[in-house]
Amino acid sequence: MNVKITYYLDVVSSWCYWAEPAWAELKLRYAEASVEFGWAIALLDESGMPKSRAQEDWFYRRSGTIVRSPFMLNSAWMTHAMEYLPPNCVAEAAKDFGVTDDCVRLALTEAALREGQPVGEWEVAVAIAAKTAHLDAVTLLKQARTPEIEQRVRKATVDFHALQVTQRPAFVLENNIGDRAVLSGLVQVAPLAATIDAMLDDAAAYASHAAHFGPPPPN
Repeated sequence: MNVKITYYLDVVSSWCYWAEPAWAELKLRYAEASVEFGWAIALLDESGMPKSRAQEDWFYRRSGTIVRSPFMLNSAWMTHAMEYLPPNCVAEAAKDFGVTDDCVRLALTEAALREGQPVGEWEVAVAIAAKTAHLDAVTLLKQARTPEIEQRVRKATVDFHALQVTQRPAFVLENNIGDRAVLSGLVQVAPLAATIDAMLDDAAAYASHAAHFGPPPPN
């Protein structure tokens, strides 16, 4: 792949929810290009969690109007936890059963932020994921609650913080010639597509040069 893009998210992040249409459009737009798409968990912690449903609703009204949404998100899923491991670990665990696309995490996000389902409960999160991906709920729950899955989620969160950004969604774009860009907090297609196009163009230029001149002469 000439370009790799990694999307850092929390399953219950409202701004990540608003970024999903852009993510889906990018995957369609570059389906035939040399672009690899992947996502990783960046857990929200207590500092980023609203302290009440009233506060969450205020944030939902703000973000909803900013993106011109015709509907308001539903805060009924909140349980005032400091972090929401169950939906994030369940989404991560589904990868171990071959579900590496977006379907499980999107189902969990939709269930929480649109329907208000309490996805912070293990059984609720697993039921949604198992139904969406046609997986055995008992097996998925067992895997989701393993130390290995939690370690992967926390490691990805550490990687996110190492980017020295604070906003989710965050996108890390890299190409095969060493270009790297980090875009944080953006939910629209245009800046992401422009960066991908620039990286693909640079990679193509290097490939053309290599075809004409080969490797650099020895010292």
